[in-house]
Amino acid sequence: MLGLDGIAKLLLLMGGAIVLSGAALWLLSHLPYLGKLPGDIFISRGSFSIFIPILTMVLLSVVLTVVLNLLARVLR
Repeated sequence: MLGLDGIAKLLLLMGGAIVLSGAALWLLSHLPYLGKLPGDIFISRGSFSIFIPILTMVLLSVVLTVVLNLLARVLR
């Protein structure tokens, strides 16, 4: 069972992860072409519209895979 010291460290790590995630999302929202790539699908019919960012999701998946693999090798 975790003591107060362990819980405090866990909360600090979780807070740091939330701050880093928020900063990453904020920075990604300012990239001009993210979400408007040629493979992204946008359908609009009257009052109905749907956006499916296929190429954006593939690109982010590849980038995150590379970054996380490099991070795992460095921390090993």
